[in-house]
Amino acid sequence: MRLIMMGTGPFAAPTFRELCGTDHAMVALVTKPLRPGRSRRPVPIGPMREIARERGTPIFDPDDVNSAESRDRLTDFEADLLIVCDYGQILSADTLATTRLGGINIHGSLLPTYRGAAPVNWAIWHGETETGVSVIHMTPKLDAGPVIAIGRTAIEPEETAEQLEGRLSEIGASVVLEVLDAFKSDDVEALPQDASLASKAPRLKKTDGLINWDRPAATIKNQVRALQPWPKAYTFWHRPDGPPLRVIVGPVTVTDGPQTEAPPGTVVDVSGDAVAVAGAEGVISLTSLQPSGKRMLTVAEFLRGYHVQVGETFGAE
Repeated sequence: MRLIMMGTGPFAAPTFRELCGTDHAMVALVTKPLRPGRSRRPVPIGPMREIARERGTPIFDPDDVNSAESRDRLTDFEADLLIVCDYGQILSADTLATTRLGGINIHGSLLPTYRGAAPVNWAIWHGETETGVSVIHMTPKLDAGPVIAIGRTAIEPEETAEQLEGRLSEIGASVVLEVLDAFKSDDVEALPQDASLASKAPRLKKTDGLINWDRPAATIKNQVRALQPWPKAYTFWHRPDGPPLRVIVGPVTVTDGPQTEAPPGTVVDVSGDAVAVAGAEGVISLTSLQPSGKRMLTVAEFLRGYHVQVGETFGAE
């Protein structure tokens, strides 16, 4: 089959690399254009462009993939199928029609749950214990097409979004190969999604990182895991001798259950390797903290410069 890969982010890279090693013809990579930053450093080209350059695959990076000019260019490739993953633009019906079989999309959730830009993060945030990858036959509506294949996996209790996304990207690559075999043998079965079961996974914002200590400790831990590597969970230490200090929170551990009568956000213990903070239910042990403008520090390093005491509080600014 003649394929066009549409992808920009790292989640798409394992699939692109796998497909480039098959007997399918990868006729183009469609990716977002590079945007020069304010610094003088060269703009990173990203893993998708690196793979394309290694393989000699033509790169097409339109500002608007749905424009008439872009559709003409896609039609000229005479492809059978679009493979879309972590691309960054929603495709119109006319764009999907530029290939013989339309497009398939690799999505990091068990659809119809967690439709949207950040499915991995929100699955961890909400305490899911299982997730997976869905391959759908695309429609213009976001993540709503019929499901062709899925790959399931457990979410490990300490796993961050960054770690889980890496595993899911590899699972997605293997599932796509199965789907292409089904297309070749004309044995594709696509099952409609039950829209009544759909849930949303919107793009993350920096403000999603602010910890609300009135939530149970276990859900705070999920938030910390979910927001790696961006935007990261953060809070403010209300120090007695200065303005609140913003700190990014590294990995945490939880003591379940109502272990203290202290109000949520109150420091209940300070040791050489952890600062324990009350949640609504249970206690969160902070093991590393990053003060604003500094590097991430172990608690032992942090306490040498910042003297957190029992009874002080963390919370909103």
